[in-house]
Amino acid sequence: MKKDWILHTKETRRTFAKATWVPLRASCTNETGKIREIGYLNEYFGCGSVAFPPEHRNVADELGWNDIGIGCSVKPYAYEDGYFSSIEKYQYNDKEPIGEHFVFEHPQPVVGGRRWILSPDLVVALRLIKEGTNWVRPEENFVVVAREDLDENGDHRLIEIKREYLLDYLAAKNLSLRVSYYRQRTENVTTLGESDYAGLADQEEQRDGGRFTLLIRDLDDVFGGTWASFRIWRTDVDEGEDAPVMGPENNDNTDYETSQGRRGGFEGVRIEGEFWRDEWIEHQGHSVRVRGDVDSTLPQFIVETDGTRMSSGDLHSEDIGRWLWFRSNVVNTLLKLRGFSLEWYTAETGGICSTSGYVTHFGINHSDLITVYAYDIVRLPAWEQHIWAAQNVVPDGKVSAELLRAQVEAQPASTHAVEAMLFGSIRMLEAGFDQQFQISLFNNDIDDAAAMQSVNRFASEDQTSLLRLAKELVRVFTDRINVRELRKLSTHAEKEKLGSNKLLQDVLSQKVGADKARKIFGPIVGAYDMRLGDAHPTSSKIEDAIDLAEIDKSKSFLRQGEQLILNFGRSIWWTSKLLFEESGDPCH
Repeated sequence: MKKDWILHTKETRRTFAKATWVPLRASCTNETGKIREIGYLNEYFGCGSVAFPPEHRNVADELGWNDIGIGCSVKPYAYEDGYFSSIEKYQYNDKEPIGEHFVFEHPQPVVGGRRWILSPDLVVALRLIKEGTNWVRPEENFVVVAREDLDENGDHRLIEIKREYLLDYLAAKNLSLRVSYYRQRTENVTTLGESDYAGLADQEEQRDGGRFTLLIRDLDDVFGGTWASFRIWRTDVDEGEDAPVMGPENNDNTDYETSQGRRGGFEGVRIEGEFWRDEWIEHQGHSVRVRGDVDSTLPQFIVETDGTRMSSGDLHSEDIGRWLWFRSNVVNTLLKLRGFSLEWYTAETGGICSTSGYVTHFGINHSDLITVYAYDIVRLPAWEQHIWAAQNVVPDGKVSAELLRAQVEAQPASTHAVEAMLFGSIRMLEAGFDQQFQISLFNNDIDDAAAMQSVNRFASEDQTSLLRLAKELVRVFTDRINVRELRKLSTHAEKEKLGSNKLLQDVLSQKVGADKARKIFGPIVGAYDMRLGDAHPTSSKIEDAIDLAEIDKSKSFLRQGEQLILNFGRSIWWTSKLLFEESGDPCH
């Protein structure tokens, strides 16, 4: 309702001390129409803030909109006696700093505009980076911690910060933030009685910890009234002189004129609601991010076959010789987060690289569960631990044998992950074409490590995702093949009609014969047909394609994905070996 809008009914009930976002500085105007005409609507929000230590709390309690609001100048000042007040200091009196600003003013009169700068100390302490109009924290999945809003001219209207992170910073510095803000809403109507505001009258009251006023005035009283002007000028300057000099001013060398009048005729009524409030944003004495306090929100993990759990804090020691078990889809969950990546060490072990800077060494056991040394999990930031904890399960299938060899016996397995072998085989085949045929096998290059984030066994969780994995394999290999160059090497009668796989198979058949080439290319063709099944999941050819890709459907989908990658990569490896080496027979 319009009455609630002009009376700020909802807004006065809400406090920033309980809000998700806290404005540090704001001057936001949204208006339509012309200010002196009926139909004009305006909403304004202004805010200023200063942080104070406990020893200055008594003084700060008396400060309000006129002291720390948007009119408070936030800039450095140099005194003539050599004293310098830096930009972050709030001075109650000259040379008496009692608080800190978190947003600085940077007027730019030469190039035009007004900029605000978020405190570099706050940015560095919380380890933020700027992305567009946001400051994000990469260590916590690039969560937006602070953000700004600019007007159409590029001038700042607002800088606000997420309260959770503000409290962490305040606690580390033992400061409390004093926020002072002002809201104004205005509308010009024809008459009060015929408007949505009928029945309202001027009022002033203390409400919800602030002060509210409602003013109802005729537009003619606001913008009309008498005016007067006074102009005075010098009469003793000769414009013809090359270098005129004016003497002291007196009645004989000056003249003046005056005029006055009345401006009026403004029709309509102006209804204006205003609200002022000062708030304290208090920290809770806890600073996990800046000061490194112990996080009290850490999860518990299952450590025994009977479901016994231990807290993260109790596991936080390298001497706690325990492992934890997780569902394999935890890897996919983590890889969907920005800045996370997967790397492989052996056939069954690898590492999850996170934005926290840690690499979580894991192994895959016979039950397709992920096993990780407990300390490697509990040293992670709390938000990452909660992701792992959500996939934590009762121990099953023992600890990954290859992980134990690396972490207990200090004898890493000499095996290789099928993902690593796939990309190694692709590079080997590419190098062979370059050296022997002097052509580029692919139209474009790829980043193997980046491609491996989507081409890995964990991507296969069900049949739909298995087919999608086949599509990714085709994308990193078949779709990149340089068809134009391969046609130059092909002897097939209809080579102009052949696609990527058939052309490469024909090149191989020239060396080993059509039957052997067809057998070698079976998994590649099967994966290609599976890729088509991803677009048409009801296709009757899906089962035949899976068989052609030599996948054992009795295995788990994780192992089917592993087989798909293994067989695809093995076909590429044999293609390279038979084309560019003399020995070897994949059929025996």
